[in-house]
Amino acid sequence: MTQPILQINHLQKRFGTFTALHDITFTVNAGEVFGFIGPNGAGKSTTIRTLLGVIRASGGSATIFGHDVWRDRVTIHQRLAYVPGDVTLWPNLTGGEIIDLLLRLNGVAHSARTDRLITRFALDPTKKARTYSKGNRQKVALIAAFSQPADFYIFDEPTAGLDPLNEKYFQEAVLALKQQGKAVLLSSHILSEVERMCDRIAIIRDDTIIETGTLADMRHLTRTQITITTQTPVDPAALPGIHEARVGHQVNEWQFAVEADQLPGVLAALARHQIVALTSTPPTLEDLFLHYYGKE
Repeated sequence: MTQPILQINHLQKRFGTFTALHDITFTVNAGEVFGFIGPNGAGKSTTIRTLLGVIRASGGSATIFGHDVWRDRVTIHQRLAYVPGDVTLWPNLTGGEIIDLLLRLNGVAHSARTDRLITRFALDPTKKARTYSKGNRQKVALIAAFSQPADFYIFDEPTAGLDPLNEKYFQEAVLALKQQGKAVLLSSHILSEVERMCDRIAIIRDDTIIETGTLADMRHLTRTQITITTQTPVDPAALPGIHEARVGHQVNEWQFAVEADQLPGVLAALARHQIVALTSTPPTLEDLFLHYYGKE
């Protein structure tokens, strides 16, 4: 079996008596985009800083390419690209100079691909970094990262400050990396972005991973929304597993939510009333996220 690019086992981090990470376990494989989601303060950035070798774990283990993230961080960084959510640049250098500097630090030269990325993200590389908005600072880091032939890309809230069009370009670039067999760890608060791009996700809550898997794996935790019209009258509210049933706009139309394990039985019962129209909306990542955080 192929070894995961990233392997984390029961990772812990304490700052004195404060526990920043309690129990973090997940893997990221080659050719996979892995989503890492949770609210601010849940431990996402602390996890990523530990993976980068910026801070040392207090317990557990984490390896990238089979190397320990703290002991072998210099070796790991030669095959890794990273973009934080708040990029700080050298104020008196131009964007183009900074991109070239970041590439040279990793032994990579400015290429035609770099020029295409500059054009695609609509960055003016001749302006001093001190004149850049937050979005333009993010573009500089993203262009440098996507210009490198890394094997593992870590993005921590990378689209903060980008407009929707540049968010779309970012997503396209990440999916291209996936097609090339690269591994991507994406930490994001934009749930639609994670849902669209990620093969698997991990949800972190109070410094602990509480759920890991594909969105399809997790949909048992939420309910499917149904709009149905029948030939003969029916009261779905009387059926098991039905929630929030309400009368629709048409005759014999109902709208309701149904638990996943009750869906076959509910549809069989409704079929006896001659279904005229049915619309089913599966739960989204936002629904799943609210399952854990909506009551807070």
